[in-house]
Amino acid sequence: MPSRETANTTSVLRIMNERAVYERIRLLGPVSRPQLAAATGLSKPTISLALADLERVGLVKAIGRRTGGAGRSARLYGIRPETGWVIGLDVGREWIRAALADLSGEVAVREDVRSVGAGGSAEPAALIDRIGRIVDELAKAADGAVTHIVLGTPGVHDVENRRLRLAPNLPGWDVPGVTGRLARRLPAPCAIENDIDLAALGERGYGLGEGVPHFAFVSIGTGIGMGIVLNGELHRGARGAAGEIAWLPFGEADPRETRSHGMLESVASGPGVVAAARRLGMTGAITAKRVFDEARAGDPLAAEAVAHEAGHVARALASVVALLDPDLIVLGGGIGGHGADVLLGAVRDRLETMTPLGAPRVEVSALGDDAVVLGALATGLETARDLVFTRAVTGS
Repeated sequence: MPSRETANTTSVLRIMNERAVYERIRLLGPVSRPQLAAATGLSKPTISLALADLERVGLVKAIGRRTGGAGRSARLYGIRPETGWVIGLDVGREWIRAALADLSGEVAVREDVRSVGAGGSAEPAALIDRIGRIVDELAKAADGAVTHIVLGTPGVHDVENRRLRLAPNLPGWDVPGVTGRLARRLPAPCAIENDIDLAALGERGYGLGEGVPHFAFVSIGTGIGMGIVLNGELHRGARGAAGEIAWLPFGEADPRETRSHGMLESVASGPGVVAAARRLGMTGAITAKRVFDEARAGDPLAAEAVAHEAGHVARALASVVALLDPDLIVLGGGIGGHGADVLLGAVRDRLETMTPLGAPRVEVSALGDDAVVLGALATGLETARDLVFTRAVTGS
């Protein structure tokens, strides 16, 4: 009679084999048994046992046969993507961008909604209710079977006190307990991540960072921040604040502003561009978009304001290069992405003169406004797939 230790070892090996087979099917499918044996190194009998168990618990299914070759056609297998669903959200001051995806990563629903509705409030209670209603609507497309939710927000999530730190663009979210109230409003377990970290993960999975071991994603818009990928993994730092470059001591700004927003953010973000344009003599209703539009059209004052912005950004990137030595820096955000045609060349030129280390590639994200949402989905899918597999195989 086998001992309990032997039985436990056999059970662990069985689960490991089934996980290996499941992951190969997810990555390669539709896939045959011989292909699975070649990809995993497992024997054909082991593959057959694993497939039988995975089919029995509803994680995979036979989806047809391979045709066109000589001899007997091979049965093909694929995962059941509907066994789990993930919602990813990008929660910002102006917009909430949201998406629902199944376990294959296929996006089923995509929505962009103003953070504050007509006559609404930006206070946490109103925003929590708005996020909750958006999630409820998305969940209907999954028949309510949402496995995991990931939210990207500015700042750093203080898990112990259930609040956001360093997020001045979301007023009231620094009050202890506020993210706990949000979690209770949502229909599934949720994780709150820094939005720029998620954008970096979006770049790693879907954008210019795919296959690049060391890169940084720098977002420049109403704020400024950075996500860092080292050795292919997100680098968070000791307290989750790695990449908070808004507080780099660059530029000359009002100390009252730098305390709440950081010195670099005060001069290099959208409001900083507006302030520079006003100092240079632009008049009327000034926005960062107007400054970049007029710089494109050849206005000398707007062009000078953009040149100031390029200098601030290049100095920040030179510090990033000295500290991290990345292969690539990806620019995103309202200014980093949408103003790239008048900003990118100047940033590259200035960066070349600032570092003898050899400037990395500096490119503009092709993901645009979807970077954070895609990163949230990628992060959520890792957790959801593990949860769905564990529940199905172990019954827990």
